[in-house]
Amino acid sequence: MYFSVNRSIKAFIFLMLGLISMSQVSAKAVLAADSAIKVPIGGNGWLNKGAKATIGDKGLSHWSAKGDTLSVYVYLQAAGSLNVGVKLLVPDGQSKLVLIAGKQRLIKTVQGKDTTVVHFGKMIVTAPGYRQIKLVGLSKTGAVYAEVTDMVLSGSAVSKGAAYVKNNEGNYYYWGHRGPSVHLSYKVPAGTTGKVEWFYNEVTVTPGNDVIGSYFMADGFSVGYFGMQVNSATERRILFSVWSPFNTDDKKQVPDSLKIRMLTKGAMVHSGEFGGEGTGGQSYLVYPWKAGKTYCFLIHAEPQAATKSTIFTAYFKEKTASDWQPMASFRRPQTVSYLKGLHSFLENFEPDMGNVTRKVFFGNQWMVDDSGKWFAVTDAIFTGDATANINYRKDYGGGVKGNLFYLRNCGFFNDFTLLKTNLSRQQGNIKHPEIDWESLP
Repeated sequence: MYFSVNRSIKAFIFLMLGLISMSQVSAKAVLAADSAIKVPIGGNGWLNKGAKATIGDKGLSHWSAKGDTLSVYVYLQAAGSLNVGVKLLVPDGQSKLVLIAGKQRLIKTVQGKDTTVVHFGKMIVTAPGYRQIKLVGLSKTGAVYAEVTDMVLSGSAVSKGAAYVKNNEGNYYYWGHRGPSVHLSYKVPAGTTGKVEWFYNEVTVTPGNDVIGSYFMADGFSVGYFGMQVNSATERRILFSVWSPFNTDDKKQVPDSLKIRMLTKGAMVHSGEFGGEGTGGQSYLVYPWKAGKTYCFLIHAEPQAATKSTIFTAYFKEKTASDWQPMASFRRPQTVSYLKGLHSFLENFEPDMGNVTRKVFFGNQWMVDDSGKWFAVTDAIFTGDATANINYRKDYGGGVKGNLFYLRNCGFFNDFTLLKTNLSRQQGNIKHPEIDWESLP
């Protein structure tokens, strides 16, 4: 999970990329060396659903089925001409391939066991934005159509740069396929004591945006997170976790004195430890939440100076329900703190689903300080993770619709939101929820 808070600029850029013509060029054409970019298939290639071919770190392989289609997505930051080459080899025989961009098609017959760049032709790009370039096999005399490692692009359309996964340093073929995570970092309202004890948030995922691999995280804080997931076509979860203060990704290395301790949990809630992205205590409930309905998330911090620890407790419910459902209470050692760094985020944790857009709305946020006073939260900063910040993916967005914040990511859309954008929503006359603290389970 990634969190970032910084100063911001508010702006939205609406971009549309159009392809108006393509023409085949000689096989002897040479890509301009001074402006050519190499787009690795391993980090930027996608296969159609049901494809038998595979994409690995070295590119496309096992391409034997005629129906398999390779798609490569690149965000071009300028209009102009674009020369397209494909770096490939054909293990045996020869193959006829077609490159498709928009409505235009370029066909080449390729052969040769040595890797080479085959020049398919030139297109004219009329505006910056994402371009999908497809490669399809038409016929072959060998066992496979080709093994493909890169697309090589040059011309004035790449003169101002392009957004794509440049290499696999830091395992970015994996992270690039997952796509950019996006966040709302909430600003603490003026007038609080500075000690936020409770945080309340409402989450709505509209129909069609409940994409497999999505985590709609509602109540994030400096040492934990709480939200809802789409884990498969048949399973959904409510997830609440707290990080250990011990810095490691291996849960076996955490000393007993620094482990997160579960104190209580709700009925049917699973609990345990997690690792891989830090370590800590985890709880989840398999729960059939539904797109189109609004769910309420509530997190509580209880610092305990005597034991130098803090107890974090989470509750949730469907908005129309009367009773809160408890998730879990975790004790975090070496921590005497109220809630800090409050935020929400949207991420895709399934790499094969990073080419599908999803969107979530957050609204009616409230903080309660240690005096028991409620404060509406109406200001946030939109930020992105490392994938967004290093310009490997640009399909990220956030904003305000009515009195709701929203986050959007993945799917290679063009209307991105500038990172570090200030956002403000209207609370209107909506009052804070009525919660009987003493009756909470």
